[in-house]
Amino acid sequence: MAKALLAVALWFCISLAAFAAPPPKKPPTWAELTSEQRQTLAPLESDWGNLEPARKRKWLGIAKRYPKMKPDEQVRVQRRMQAWANLSPKERQAARDRYKKIEKLPPDKKRSLKRKWEEYNRLPEQERRKLSGKQSRPPTARSGSASTTSDPIRGPAASPSAGKP
Repeated sequence: MAKALLAVALWFCISLAAFAAPPPKKPPTWAELTSEQRQTLAPLESDWGNLEPARKRKWLGIAKRYPKMKPDEQVRVQRRMQAWANLSPKERQAARDRYKKIEKLPPDKKRSLKRKWEEYNRLPEQERRKLSGKQSRPPTARSGSASTTSDPIRGPAASPSAGKP
């Protein structure tokens, strides 16, 4: 009986230790980032305080991989990060929703969509504007509509599969 009681007590202590594990560490504030992280994530500086912890961890992961990337990959990451930072919260949510929708497509549909997107991006900018229904005007940051058509973040208005003439 004493051994059983001791075993239950020991199990209880071990169980409590597992439940008492510290909560996941909060992502750092902008001021707590290293200078290298701040330099890499500079386009996100103004939004950093408003990002959810999961999003901060995602960006920190990108910043960690950044020094090992090839120069052309670094340029692409910076360009996309800047485009993302220029989107309004509504546009960001729409981009996330489109991404989730595309991820659910069968592989052959994804390949087809990617091929169409590449064909679209090879078109001259004037043709892309015509297809997306946009007039030639300078882009405006954080406007209610997408400002460029050559960025996949901007959405289906820029896509050749959007069904626009």
